[in-house]
Amino acid sequence: MADEVILLDFWLSMYGMRVKIALAEKGIEYDYKQEDLSNKSPLLLEANPILKKIPVLIHNGKPVSESLIIVQYIDEVWNDKSPLLPSDPYQRAHARFWADFVDKKVSGVSRKLWTTKGEELEAGKKEFFETFKILEGELGDKPYFGGETFGFVDLSLVTFYSWFHAYEVFGNINIEAECPKIIAWAKMCLQKETVAKSLADQKKVYEAVVQLRKIRGYE
Repeated sequence: MADEVILLDFWLSMYGMRVKIALAEKGIEYDYKQEDLSNKSPLLLEANPILKKIPVLIHNGKPVSESLIIVQYIDEVWNDKSPLLPSDPYQRAHARFWADFVDKKVSGVSRKLWTTKGEELEAGKKEFFETFKILEGELGDKPYFGGETFGFVDLSLVTFYSWFHAYEVFGNINIEAECPKIIAWAKMCLQKETVAKSLADQKKVYEAVVQLRKIRGYE
């Protein structure tokens, strides 16, 4: 019997995009269910009753929540191709550290670029570039964060690229001028079809963020 795989998601979410890349890397067919986050479905509330957030992967009726946990689950269950985490325990721990860094640092500093003004925005811009300079240092001269092949850390970070145009417009910044290595790395990741087809279009993200700012009163 074939696996039943369902992804509960919202197209704008960089966290949902991570799961889409992982499923594409593994060649897994799945049923994509777009959620209305202002009117969450009974299925989402049942599948993730604690956090009530997307993304949620439902595999043969069993829900898994939180994007990095889902990606690791996918890597463990469908372990016959395209490994996302290294087999070496130390390298695996290292990859998890940097993916966690992305969640703890990149998420917060990026949000400041489109939700704040004045001094708070200026501080946010400084912190944004400091964070990405740290990531450039970790990337070094390697093509991918894990070395020669696309992996867990790349997948964790590259989905933010779909928001870069919005960050640049609302933050009045030029990411490529400050962090050329990150842009070159992102463009290399996008050469992979599994990544390119999983990321939301930058202009569509920007248009959606314009509406979000109006709704939430950030303008």
